[in-house]
Amino acid sequence: MARLRPPGRQDPGPAALADRRPGRGGAVSGSGPVRLGPRSVAALVLVGLVGVVAFGWPLLADPGSGLVAHRADAPWLFAALLPLLVAVVVATIADTGMDAKAVAMLGVLAAAGAALRPLGAGTAGLEPMFFLMVLSGRVLGPGFGFVLGAVTMFASALLTGGVGPWMPFQMLAMGWFTMGAGLLPGGDRLRGRTEAVLLGVYGTVASFAYGTVMNLQGWIYIGGLSSGISFQPGDPLQENLVRFLAYCLATSLGWDLGRAVLTLVLTLTAGPAVLRALRRATRRAAFETQITFEAPDRGAPG
Repeated sequence: MARLRPPGRQDPGPAALADRRPGRGGAVSGSGPVRLGPRSVAALVLVGLVGVVAFGWPLLADPGSGLVAHRADAPWLFAALLPLLVAVVVATIADTGMDAKAVAMLGVLAAAGAALRPLGAGTAGLEPMFFLMVLSGRVLGPGFGFVLGAVTMFASALLTGGVGPWMPFQMLAMGWFTMGAGLLPGGDRLRGRTEAVLLGVYGTVASFAYGTVMNLQGWIYIGGLSSGISFQPGDPLQENLVRFLAYCLATSLGWDLGRAVLTLVLTLTAGPAVLRALRRATRRAAFETQITFEAPDRGAPG
């Protein structure tokens, strides 16, 4: 029969016939209750490399290339990001032992994040979902955080009708945003106000980074801008970067500032309580509880 055994406890004796440990056989150490395995790391690296190319190719592409000539259609060429993101989910589930409890928590947090997004969308960049992603990534680790960020953005796009060629880029950027929180130091030591301040600072900086990355995705396809802020294919990289900075300052600084301030305020005020709730939920879920199978005691009364 199957019996739950807390991690670290000795085997019950010679009667144990089998022992199954989630993530055993190549699991890579990482923060959070859901560990990264080698296939998960490889998939994350692959998606990251494709994402860097997808966001930054126009700045480095030759002006005579077909991508530049058809840059209005180029986002569709990177629709391959979606199956790659799905591959990350599959690799994480297969390689780190994500069981039904972990998948259920993923669904609950993604649904909560998707429900929070419409509360502020369209109002000065106030998006409360970002603070939940920071806290969830911190508690559940970088691998789970990346999957959570991508799935949450996908669900919120369906909820708000924001489906388009930009959606894979939003999913990737939000995955990076949430994963970064899981990579912050002190996951086993920092608690209370110090941890909230660390996460608040990260959320503020990462909120600006998210907006900047998404600006880069859309800037190169927008026509009719003044020459001082528009993308010029084939121009030197430094000149286009100066125009891009001017574009960000002129068009999105207010939105990014609103997102950053709201993330900071919510993290500092509600963050400690939410972190405690998330940690309590992960402890009760016991993601790494080991399951042993023991032979029945033949001498025991029926």
